[in-house]
Amino acid sequence: MADVQVKKSIEDINQKIRQGEAVVVTADEMVDIVADQGPKKAFQNVDVVTTGTFGTMCSSGAFINFGHTKPKIKASKAWFNDVEAYAGIAAVDCYLGAAQVREDDPLNKVYPGRFAYGGGHVIEDLIAGRTVSFQAKGYGTDCYPLREYRQDITLDDLRNAFLFNPRNAYQNYNVATNLSDRTIYTYMGILRPHMANINYSTTGQLSPMLNDPFYWTIGIGTKIFLGGAVGAVAWNGTQHDPEAMRSENGQVKEGAGTLSLTGDMKQMSPEFIRGASLIGYGCSLMVGVGIPIPIINEDMAYFTGLSNRDIHYQVLDYGIDYPSGISRSLGEVSYEELKSGQVTLQGQSVPTAPLASYPMAVRIASTLKDWIKAGSFTLGAPQIQLPGVEFERSSYPKIPVF
Repeated sequence: MADVQVKKSIEDINQKIRQGEAVVVTADEMVDIVADQGPKKAFQNVDVVTTGTFGTMCSSGAFINFGHTKPKIKASKAWFNDVEAYAGIAAVDCYLGAAQVREDDPLNKVYPGRFAYGGGHVIEDLIAGRTVSFQAKGYGTDCYPLREYRQDITLDDLRNAFLFNPRNAYQNYNVATNLSDRTIYTYMGILRPHMANINYSTTGQLSPMLNDPFYWTIGIGTKIFLGGAVGAVAWNGTQHDPEAMRSENGQVKEGAGTLSLTGDMKQMSPEFIRGASLIGYGCSLMVGVGIPIPIINEDMAYFTGLSNRDIHYQVLDYGIDYPSGISRSLGEVSYEELKSGQVTLQGQSVPTAPLASYPMAVRIASTLKDWIKAGSFTLGAPQIQLPGVEFERSSYPKIPVF
């Protein structure tokens, strides 16, 4: 952050947290504070803003070490409740992907009342303390002679189990509709023909990376709320794109930054980690993420004070354009419009529905706020900054000069 003016350091804020003197508010609360006091005074009065999101994040999964068997096995194949995990790592290590579907479960087909069960559901089952059937197969070596192993297990039976999610907490994301003449079944939910509905997956002003649009305080090593436990940012996420289109207030207006996140499953809660089924598409994992934003300067107060009406998204056609690899925007809508349940697009009034839960995001931000105020959660300074773009105030005419 050499090019960013830091008027209040993370260590200064941590000292206030330890002393019980830090002023901590949620991003929802910060919007009202900035509207009432202005960014300059809000910076002086607020130390930390907490954020939250809870929605389907397909690029998620768990590294699991199931422990050495007697006799020992070098697993080349592994299954949890008939969901295959990737075992080409080491003898008893594997990676269970959230979007991996149970064998013989239908993908891309619609069966009334039937939903796919997959890796995300296994992860939820383990975190919830439920029993899961485990099977491993090996080809047999002198040091690992066992060729097959079966056992019913719980999370407590696993030596290690931690989430490692390659791409979570998108800074902004597509809004989906369908211009084709048939109903389609997508990772953005069911989309009816002729733009009859619009689905979105974001929590607007509560969304973590929208509150730090230039990644000044979110980086590798940042401590976070992940699935009800303390986690960390491990790296920038896959498809991280800091050079995405931005608006006059500095916010991105399309898919941009992403985060790779990790945390201990044994500390997590099934309230904040849920397996998801998307009919006709497959399965995923609903992940609860909350990130604290230290208010290091007036600009950060300004960014955390932007409201749902200030945040905009691109509407894409998933019926014809998206499958063809076309990213043509049909128009731009604000989160305030999306959250209202109805938007006007190309002269047509269209109902909207969320795939991310705003009430759960509020709960996550509030829980993280309580942790910090109690002194049980201090801030983790980034050890490596995320790839980003330089902040040039002159490029964003709506950002005030402090």
